[in-house]
Amino acid sequence: MVPDLAMRGQDDPHGRALTVRPPTVGQLASRVADLAGRPEIWWRLAEFDPAGPAHVALDAQTWLTTWPPGHGGTIHGEVSTLIAGELAEVTIAECGVTEHPLRANRTRVHGGPCALTNPGPAFAVSLHAASDTWKRPRGL
Repeated sequence: MVPDLAMRGQDDPHGRALTVRPPTVGQLASRVADLAGRPEIWWRLAEFDPAGPAHVALDAQTWLTTWPPGHGGTIHGEVSTLIAGELAEVTIAECGVTEHPLRANRTRVHGGPCALTNPGPAFAVSLHAASDTWKRPRGL
């Protein structure tokens, strides 16, 4: 069956229900990269709380996190990017604990929950995204 291009954007004339699917990892990565390049959208929302990481929802799938020096936590997002400061991904294995420094403005895809920590002397800022099926920080 060939779709009728003239009907694009309209309800299905045959009465079939349209299925809404969660965004793909690629779509989430594209959204995070786009937001990272447009700080005028989110910078005023950043909360710098020295007591611990602060999470601010930007929309249904994305949020901003600020990390005070020496603090860390688990992120349940599928995609993230470091905007400013220093963050390291912490991995605990049988052979010990390792920290892998993250590079700024590189989109990172996670296969599951990810432990991050700020080893630097200043706040770090990161953007994260998750589909509806993933857990986001409490309150988001």
